Amino acid sequence: MHPDERRTANLLGAAALAVSELMLAGATAAAGTSESGASALVVLSGAPGLSVTELGRRVGLSQPAAARMVDSLEGRGLVERRQTVGRWVAVHLTGAGRAAAGQILDSRGGRLTELVRELDERERAALDGALGTLLTRLYGTVGNARLLCRLCDVDVCVENDHTCPVGAAERAERGEA
Repeated sequence: MHPDERRTANLLGAAALAVSELMLAGATAAAGTSESGASALVVLSGAPGLSVTELGRRVGLSQPAAARMVDSLEGRGLVERRQTVGRWVAVHLTGAGRAAAGQILDSRGGRLTELVRELDERERAALDGALGTLLTRLYGTVGNARLLCRLCDVDVCVENDHTCPVGAAERAERGEA
């Protein structure tokens, strides 16, 4: 490894940790939940009616951990379980859960937008391109767009005719380029 690569990797690690802490502090404070709870609310806002097991997959939790998380969110009045066919139970946001998911995305987006505003237009464009490349490659490693983008505001990612790099990588993997 070239010394400059090590430095860049070190800078990326420091920035990633700081940005992650900034983003998660706002997201978890907005909902008063854990990171996985905040992620679950955002996931359910875009995909209501998931099973506890599928919700767990999308936020990176085992089925037992996902069940405990849903219990906690249900106890706070943010989600509700609804019986469907057979023993299958669907998880849905309540009105309070939808409001919390909106607050999470607003808080996350606001803090990250403030950070990006520190860059000039050229720097922002370079960062946008580099992040698109990194996310495409991360999709190749993670292999799960829903997990990778569990706290993303999907609408923002594709507004103004932009293409989500993770979604594009997923479609390319399926041969839907």
